[in-house]
Amino acid sequence: MSVTTHRAACSAADVFAVLSDGWLYPTWVVGASRVRGVDASWPAVGASIQHSIGVWPALINDKTVCTELNAPSLMVLRARGWPLGEASVSIEATDGDGGCTITIREEPVAGPAAAIPHGVTDPLLHVRNRECLRRLAYLAEGRART
Repeated sequence: MSVTTHRAACSAADVFAVLSDGWLYPTWVVGASRVRGVDASWPAVGASIQHSIGVWPALINDKTVCTELNAPSLMVLRARGWPLGEASVSIEATDGDGGCTITIREEPVAGPAAAIPHGVTDPLLHVRNRECLRRLAYLAEGRART
């Protein structure tokens, strides 16, 4: 499992406000290019974001489903991107020291990506998730300022 942490100058509630807006998904998720729809109940458990990954014209349409929610500190997602597979992604935000710490844990759980050894996928996911957390923090910090 790849684990990546980032400090942000905002609260966990600010981070959760960004996560709760499914339409912002492609602004902080590296590889997501657009959102086609968001369930009205997002981010409730079972609700989904219908997204596309890749670069036009080579786009893959799929979805991400919220599987666990403990607002404003934890959201667990089942991110799909077939034919690559699926991943379990947990995002945790913890307040402290005038800001918050955001941690993302990601593990391929289905499809071809799950068959690749963790020693190969973890470093790649860490690099990608470092940028995801940087983007998520920028959005949450901007929200905190307004």
